Amino acid sequence: MFVWFSIFADWLVYEVLGLSNQTQFGTALHFFVEDTTKIFALLIVMIYAIGWLRASLNVERVRGYLAGKPKFVGYTLGSGFGAITPFCSCSSIPVFLGFTSAGIPIGITMAFLLTSPLINEVAILLLFSLLGWEVTLIYVATGMAIGMIGGAVLDLLRAERWLQPLATKAYGMGQKQAVQQAHLTDAPALTWLQRHQFAKSETSEIFSRVWKWVIVGVGLGAALHGFVPAGWLESHLGEGQWWSVPVATLMGIPLYANATGVIPVMESLLLQGVPLGTTMAFCMSTVAASFPEFIMLKQVMQWKLLALLFSLLLLSFTVLGWVLNLL
Repeated sequence: MFVWFSIFADWLVYEVLGLSNQTQFGTALHFFVEDTTKIFALLIVMIYAIGWLRASLNVERVRGYLAGKPKFVGYTLGSGFGAITPFCSCSSIPVFLGFTSAGIPIGITMAFLLTSPLINEVAILLLFSLLGWEVTLIYVATGMAIGMIGGAVLDLLRAERWLQPLATKAYGMGQKQAVQQAHLTDAPALTWLQRHQFAKSETSEIFSRVWKWVIVGVGLGAALHGFVPAGWLESHLGEGQWWSVPVATLMGIPLYANATGVIPVMESLLLQGVPLGTTMAFCMSTVAASFPEFIMLKQVMQWKLLALLFSLLLLSFTVLGWVLNLL
């Protein structure tokens, strides 16, 4: 079905606009049109479908369920829940406070918080459609592993010591109350119309939040695809030199994109011959270790915890990149 987007891009760029596929601008614009229309169509369809399925999700019950589990199970569930919820770094503070006030251990909360911006159902779909199931599986497994390991390390170091007073108070109250929500009754089944309204509202909300990042991400990908000379990136980064991974990780820090917007950039880097490990390190750093996210997290974390979290992420992305390049 994806061939129709390429046909549309051919018609618009090469016939209507009269550009040549031998020019850099024509190639870049074709890439932009094809990927933008494909991603927008997938976003609308899949966000609606997933919103329909999630219409009866009881978030309070999920919080209570996580709060009562052993930590290892909690890390797995927290990371898994982060992977299927459409939160990004802009949602980090209310989500963080909500989990801490429910008495959920900091490590489990951080497993969720680390995984949620890296992985979501839309990103998984786009990765599968653009790059295939192998890259998708590696990306999902890596994102969840980073969340789980990060949560375990922060629990081991008793990271709750380095919360801001607001978050410390919320966490303390949650611990004292020993939150137990197993008695909650299931939410009543929604009608088809109610599910439609929920899915429609969620589609509108999420699409309005991510469309601009899709434009930015596809635009960067198109620029790399059309204007960077063929073989330039491959000749500089294509051999997977040891230093290319930490450099790519550091390059991603000043940038900001969610997982949806960074996937077209990932596609372009791989098409340019950049190794998977180097590409993955850059993209994950852009999504999960950006300055904007850490500026927002400063409202609930002290500098010591922020520095620890930042270092942990950079180390994880660098080691991941090295391992993938060796494989």
